[in-house]
Amino acid sequence: MVDLGPYDVLLSVAELGSMGRAAVRHGVSQAAVSARIRALEGALGVTLLERSPRGTRLTATGALVADWARVAVDAAEALEVGVASLRTEQAARLRVAASLTVAEYLMPRWLVAFRGEHPGTSVSLASRNSADVVAAVLAGDVEIGFVEGPEVSDDLEHQVVARDRLTLVVAPIHPWAGRRRGVDAARLAATPLVAREAGSGTRSFLEHAVGELADPVLELSSTTAIKAAAVDGMAPAVLSSLAVTGELATGTLVAVPVAGVDLDRRLVAVWPRGRPLTGPAADLVRLATRRRE
Repeated sequence: MVDLGPYDVLLSVAELGSMGRAAVRHGVSQAAVSARIRALEGALGVTLLERSPRGTRLTATGALVADWARVAVDAAEALEVGVASLRTEQAARLRVAASLTVAEYLMPRWLVAFRGEHPGTSVSLASRNSADVVAAVLAGDVEIGFVEGPEVSDDLEHQVVARDRLTLVVAPIHPWAGRRRGVDAARLAATPLVAREAGSGTRSFLEHAVGELADPVLELSSTTAIKAAAVDGMAPAVLSSLAVTGELATGTLVAVPVAGVDLDRRLVAVWPRGRPLTGPAADLVRLATRRRE
């Protein structure tokens, strides 16, 4: 079996942009993090990170490895959560599925607030694209789901819990980086992007806003991988504003205005139609909605 520990460290470095911050998250020294990454690079025979005085970021190859590794790490975490729940049969359990944007950038603080009100309730969180979240809710695999798509199935009840805005971003060297008048919907739709996979809420919303998109340069299921590819100048990308705050602040990505298109979107909680939302699931939705206000 593959040791997923080094891959988990790689994902932390990619997300936090620093070996030091990754070391704090994992409770080890920065030297230990650096050693694990070097060992992983040696085992794989590829360079995963670029290090500079401004921080550490994934190479294009590293972004692909991280994208593939995330699936395995998430599965291992789900296994760990599941086994832990078997050891505490008396504890209540809430099963949640959330789209990638919600799971990465909003759910952590929602769950901190939830834990304060429900210390005896264990939460199982699955991070999936919006289409898969809806499927899990309808199949009864989870009690509550959170999605970012433009439309909600008639088979689901829903409640808006947050709002977000999609942002078109490019590398500073891209010809669009200096545009002031913006890119119109037709040109954006005709431009091959680094994009999320079909079925993701971000891609579905963008298609709804600008029309049919050109075939992507590259499809990735990881926001971190998409950002890395955009930073390397592979192609423009359209991502949640929540995901690119750090890159825009440091100048590794540049926001490009999109003319004549409303890219504001709702993030919603969904559950089966006709079933009252009660108990821990209702409390989680309430806490998420309260944090929007």
